Amino acid sequence: MSAALRIAVVGVGHLGQHHARLLASMDGVQLVGIVDTKPGRAGEIASKLGVPSFTHFGELPLDGLDAVTIAVPTVSHLQVALPLIDAGVSVLVEKPLASSLDDADKMIESAARRGVVLAAGHTERFNPAVVAALPLVSNPRFIEVHRLGTFPERSLDIDVIFDLMIHDLDLLLTSVKSEIVSIEAIGVNVLTPKTDIANVRLRFESGCIANVTASRISRDKIRKVRFFQRASYLSIDYAAQEAEIYRLVAQNGRPQIEGGKLDIKRDEPLRAELADFVGAVRDRREPGVSGRAGRDALALATKVAETMEASAV
Repeated sequence: MSAALRIAVVGVGHLGQHHARLLASMDGVQLVGIVDTKPGRAGEIASKLGVPSFTHFGELPLDGLDAVTIAVPTVSHLQVALPLIDAGVSVLVEKPLASSLDDADKMIESAARRGVVLAAGHTERFNPAVVAALPLVSNPRFIEVHRLGTFPERSLDIDVIFDLMIHDLDLLLTSVKSEIVSIEAIGVNVLTPKTDIANVRLRFESGCIANVTASRISRDKIRKVRFFQRASYLSIDYAAQEAEIYRLVAQNGRPQIEGGKLDIKRDEPLRAELADFVGAVRDRREPGVSGRAGRDALALATKVAETMEASAV
């Protein structure tokens, strides 16, 4: 593809509006349409960017349409994504990939059959601190994760496991190359009918244990993960885009601790994710977070939710 990639955005709410903003400013991309079912919303965003607006994704002209990013409520992911994939359009679907594993499988199977790109929107994978730190993770023994946020002004059609914790579950699957052998989980409903605070303890076949806490009703915003591994300690601050590593080394026969902050060039993770998706569509390669990886994270989140439900009985 030598011409500009023709891309549309479906869903321009809290997150989708930033998809549109970033794609409109990206070299080699032509934003050709914005879709939102809320009256006036698509037109509001589209008028700022000088592109056509639609109230239903079925109104998008498919002729010459290369890709679509989808940021609608999770329950509608399959309904929007599958017809586009079947029509030969590559899609990036915001996390979680789908509302069920069956729905995720339908997307993956259709994308493989049509030969198009299916990417899952796990933005934290493109956080510069994560990109810099993950290669330094080596057989961790203990991992501590805290993802705490204030009550959000956006759609809450899913609980905190699928809303926030799934980012960290995806990261664990990427960084710990071992099967999960046990799950302990507990959750609390506070401000919504769904779980707002959750704590999960995962034990891997390698012996590694991960303790993961997620909350969307905290007074403070904290997004950090710490890896404890043999003779080294690694920490990532997602929000600050900072990472540091400390190692135990021997100097003159005596143990010394060396290390400090990694050199990280800051970037907007969503921009990096969208750029990767554009590159994957253009080069016909697998994206940084494939549909299969999105399904794996969804499968683990589903197991966590089922464990939590069983423990509450």
